[in-house]
Amino acid sequence: MKTLFALLMMAVLWWPAPAWAASSALPDLTGHWAGMLALLVFALAYVLVMTEERSHLRKSKPVVVAAGILWLLAGLAYGSLGLGQAVEDAVRHVFLEYAELLLFLLAAMIYVNALEERRVFEALRGWLVRSGYSFRTLFWLTGFLAFFLSPVADNLTTALVMCAVVLAVGKDSPRFVALSCVNIVVAANAGGAFSPFGDITTLMVWQKGLVSFGEFFHLFLPSLVNYAVPAVLMHAAVPKGTPAAGADVVAMKVGARRIMALFVLTIVTAVCFHNFLHLPPVVGMMTGLGYLQLFGYYLKKAHGRGGTGDDYPYDVFHRIVGVEWDTLLFFYGVMMCVGALGMFGYLSLMSQMLYGQWGASPANIVIGLLSAVLDNIPLMFAVLTMQPDMSLGQWLLITLTAGVGGSLLSIGSAAGVALMGQAREVYTFSSHLRWSWAVAAGYAASIATHLLVNGDLF
Repeated sequence: MKTLFALLMMAVLWWPAPAWAASSALPDLTGHWAGMLALLVFALAYVLVMTEERSHLRKSKPVVVAAGILWLLAGLAYGSLGLGQAVEDAVRHVFLEYAELLLFLLAAMIYVNALEERRVFEALRGWLVRSGYSFRTLFWLTGFLAFFLSPVADNLTTALVMCAVVLAVGKDSPRFVALSCVNIVVAANAGGAFSPFGDITTLMVWQKGLVSFGEFFHLFLPSLVNYAVPAVLMHAAVPKGTPAAGADVVAMKVGARRIMALFVLTIVTAVCFHNFLHLPPVVGMMTGLGYLQLFGYYLKKAHGRGGTGDDYPYDVFHRIVGVEWDTLLFFYGVMMCVGALGMFGYLSLMSQMLYGQWGASPANIVIGLLSAVLDNIPLMFAVLTMQPDMSLGQWLLITLTAGVGGSLLSIGSAAGVALMGQAREVYTFSSHLRWSWAVAAGYAASIATHLLVNGDLF
């Protein structure tokens, strides 16, 4: 029965519980009626999340409701054992972890939205469209830009910008668009794997203090190999022609370059707060958000409406609606759900099976493969909550595999799902699947590269 529950959790797990949730000090309630009912409720919520595209029910709604039900069941089960205080402490711990992640991501998202509002990404797209480069040059150029932009901007925004470029220049070449979208998804996910700011999974590992800021760059070469191998294998299939150059010239709004500089300064602030003062990185990010607020005040006073054609005075929070609130609430729901499941003992069960029986390297590689079907964020955080005893090399391995494993399928990452919507009927699940063998070759090559160049870290 317990093995069955463990396998079911492997199929439905979507986000972390805190480290204490895997503690042997907690009672094993996996066979308790409340524990089994909690697992069923979570599985039903997960099914609703998976059918979001058909039902049009936003993914945050079922998991937020499920979170409340699961903690109700945990409260009843622990209350019957006279351990009600343990549930209260657990809820507060999960909520604190979520609050840190929420504010960090919110600050980063506001910066990205500010850059978007100042037309930074539109200007980049316009330059590429009118460049006059060949299809093959644009294939490599958009891939490299996605690889090097995603460590700073999130991989989703980077992928959307690069996809807009290939759609504009390749509107008469569906094959170029499909291949470039596969390339962009792989590049964006690979680029995010070697930077604490490139993906939420790397951010979580950094915030936990398991890998320092500088140590992430041990993954640069493996990440580059992960992108380059499939790109080389797809190169010959890219059309040889040259698209007609566009005349789309986009001027950035006033203050765009200064906001870029402030974003870099914000990242430096967060890193310094964490590395030198041992403060949570979120404190540095919120300080950086203050930089942007002060600059927004300056723009409003010095430039009125913030630039030619604006129909409102510049305000940092004017485009706050552009922040992925559904995603942020989804994170809340799954964190709370899995936090409750951890209280019933399911994470202890998974830890024993994965790291106790399989060993660290096989477990970390398999978790990366699972991220092609499940979201990499909950998988990574689940590992963090289990806290297996691993070397730095193993923590970097799981960071790499969880970050790039989602590229194996178009549904394996937010970038892939978003591009299927943006390049509808051209970049599809099947068009990506056609090149999954090449992506898998890059996945294997990146792991081999990590084991070879970072062998002294194991």
